[in-house]
Amino acid sequence: MIADVANLIFERRNFFIELIIEHLGISSISILIAGILGLFLGILISEKKSLSPFVLGFTSVIYTIPAISMLGFLIPVSGIGNTTAIIALTIYALLPMVRNTYTGIRTIDKDVLEAAKGMGSTDFEILYKIKMPLAIPVILTGLRSMVVMTISLAGIASFIGAGGLGVAIYRGITTNNSTLTIAGSLLIALIAIVTDGIFAYFERRIT
Repeated sequence: MIADVANLIFERRNFFIELIIEHLGISSISILIAGILGLFLGILISEKKSLSPFVLGFTSVIYTIPAISMLGFLIPVSGIGNTTAIIALTIYALLPMVRNTYTGIRTIDKDVLEAAKGMGSTDFEILYKIKMPLAIPVILTGLRSMVVMTISLAGIASFIGAGGLGVAIYRGITTNNSTLTIAGSLLIALIAIVTDGIFAYFERRIT
């Protein structure tokens, strides 16, 4: 079976390369949007504690909705294709970023913050000079989890007409071609593993 998968990928390499590029494109856009928005929301609720139960609760509830159902909910709003896939992936990717940003900032030693206030630092200076640098390890862990999850979830985007390696999986299922299904699945897993390793390296370096 492994030999058959390898031969299929080699023989149809142009097809798979195109799907990989599409898959990375959809995932990258979702990761970028979710990273920026999740970081902003995490900082916001860490500074405005009254908002944290609502924001964390809302993102947690969204996270429990099956991905295929989320895509179905969005089709009447944004139609089929890459746009709907990006919106759904962005929504799912928010929770790890929001939660880890919030946790990273809220768990900073209060004595450090009091010392900064005693030295005359403003709230903004404390945020970007102390809180954010100290919270980076926790934030990076959330980012790493979010990236791997988004790449994996992008595989179901083909069920609503989007591109990516999910196309190979979908075609394999509909044509009863298990080799094509496995090839698409293995390539998604490989991309996720490689990406996780890259982020793990940079996480160690930055920390």
